[in-house]
Amino acid sequence: MAFLDGKSMRNLAIALFALGGIALHLLLRFGFAQPDGPWLEAPLHAVLWLGGLPLILELVGKAFRSEFGSDLLAGLSILTALLLGEYLAGALVVLMLSGGAALEDFAVRRASSVLDALARRVPSVAHRRNGETVEDLELQAVQPGDLLVLFPHEICPVDGEVVQGRGVMDESYLTGEPFMMSKTPGSTVLSGAINGASRLTIRATRKAVDSRYAKIMEVVRSAEHKRPALRRLGDRLGAWYTPLALAVALLAWVGSGDSVRFLAVLVVATPCPLLIGIPVAIIGSVSVCASRGIVVKNPAVLEQLGTCRTMILDKTGTLTYGRPELTEQVVLGRWQAEEVLRLVASLERYSKHPLALAIQEAARRLGVDLPEAESIHEAPGEGLLGVVEGHSLKVCSRSQAGSAARDLPPGTGLECLVQIEGELAAWYLFRDEPRAESRPFIGHLAENHGFEKVMIVSGDRLEEVRYLADQVGVQEIHASQSPEQKLAIVQDETSRARTIYLGDGINDAPALMAATVGVAFGQNSDVTAEAAEAVIMESTLEKMDEFLHVGSRMRRIALQSALGGMLLSLLGMGAAAFGWLSPVAGALAQEFIDLLAVLNALRASFPPPNLVDFRGN
Repeated sequence: MAFLDGKSMRNLAIALFALGGIALHLLLRFGFAQPDGPWLEAPLHAVLWLGGLPLILELVGKAFRSEFGSDLLAGLSILTALLLGEYLAGALVVLMLSGGAALEDFAVRRASSVLDALARRVPSVAHRRNGETVEDLELQAVQPGDLLVLFPHEICPVDGEVVQGRGVMDESYLTGEPFMMSKTPGSTVLSGAINGASRLTIRATRKAVDSRYAKIMEVVRSAEHKRPALRRLGDRLGAWYTPLALAVALLAWVGSGDSVRFLAVLVVATPCPLLIGIPVAIIGSVSVCASRGIVVKNPAVLEQLGTCRTMILDKTGTLTYGRPELTEQVVLGRWQAEEVLRLVASLERYSKHPLALAIQEAARRLGVDLPEAESIHEAPGEGLLGVVEGHSLKVCSRSQAGSAARDLPPGTGLECLVQIEGELAAWYLFRDEPRAESRPFIGHLAENHGFEKVMIVSGDRLEEVRYLADQVGVQEIHASQSPEQKLAIVQDETSRARTIYLGDGINDAPALMAATVGVAFGQNSDVTAEAAEAVIMESTLEKMDEFLHVGSRMRRIALQSALGGMLLSLLGMGAAAFGWLSPVAGALAQEFIDLLAVLNALRASFPPPNLVDFRGN
């Protein structure tokens, strides 16, 4: 039971207590020769007072908060049963109400806070170098300019710059790219990155509260507070069903003058198809998702998937494979292609840019020996600068190269320029191939799933995002977006229509929380998984399509169970209003209706073998 919180355990305990109390009452009533003893109804009193009263108090609290859900009728039934002495009927309602709540609690494990996941990754102390000694100090006491020592496999506490040592760091938690970044004196390091097997000395460039990791935590905290509330399907149906049932019950009482008819109508009207049928459909669908490698953390999103009309997609690793390749080397001036590649690859070992790995891979395939870089500098907006074998190099974008690039033809997709000794030496072209299923997946969203808008929101450069968008058939793009900007875009879109955000990096976490449904793609980041309502473990868009179909199918079956059960309940309410059903008979009739609703809801556990309705290339 470790995956249940306190409220879930309470609901389960009340349900089991109610079941035991009802069973003991029936045993005393039909198993002994004197069925009219004063102790006969004691188990039912215990169920109503010890089990029903906490449920009623919870419903009263909801009423004060103007939260009138489908369980209001159940609360009124329990209270009326107490007042009228219909203890068995009241106990049956306690069982139905607490059992339905406990059933839904079983649908998914309790998710921990995304902020807790972020905080767990930040060390509480830093190791400051003071002459020849190293002293520990509180993280908040670190000041810009302090020299800090990073021991092997430690998490970097603040943003900084390497001043001594060489090694690698895992920055995938921050960038979303599963690359090990080489570090040498002059390289920048980011808070939250994991050091490799070497000892590094860094100079802090920001306080801990101003570091990039802390800023992302602030944005996530803001997004968590503004996360859209999902109005549950059962509550929306109960919004009209509850006043209708109350009206019928009051009319039955006024018309007949018999208050017992009021209780009988309420008992048979108890919306157990909503309280039980819908959770059963959700549990079955959560299980189906799990069997297909989709972890659903918030069951409410299964009700929302079929109503979302805007799909917002990250680029790298989501629509693409996340593995750029160097496809063309245009060498300019006096340099040879292999020599340029050798120098550039030596410098790129210390870069965090996604294209760096592609350049290193191209050099590896040629068997080029890479010399050590003598110095390196990578500042935002300047490109990668350094010295290798006495040659000054600059690897940059077209805009950063200035007038040196004016005679080059227009580029498409990914590119970078290489300058040696201030002269343009090479133009490199890359391709981060879109997934084979990206274009057909996007193409079928409108027709098969009702999406009205599909957009790409990426931190990559405009020309890269535009090239991909043309390849996969997306018209609206937003490039060079920071986590804060992604969050603002998603919040704006979600205010207009229900949204799905699909992303795979820690920089997607705020946007995942702001969307109606946030889906984490792959296993690159535990923080991303915490921020999302669902996690697709296998990085393929076919799994996303399966998720959409499971959600739509669950909603359809849940509506069938709920509306069908409510229609039968309306017939039972009519019978109770005319005095043809007593409160206990009404409760038993409601149990039969529940059985039918649950049997139909169980169909959600048995989907068709193929849930993908588009064909990838």
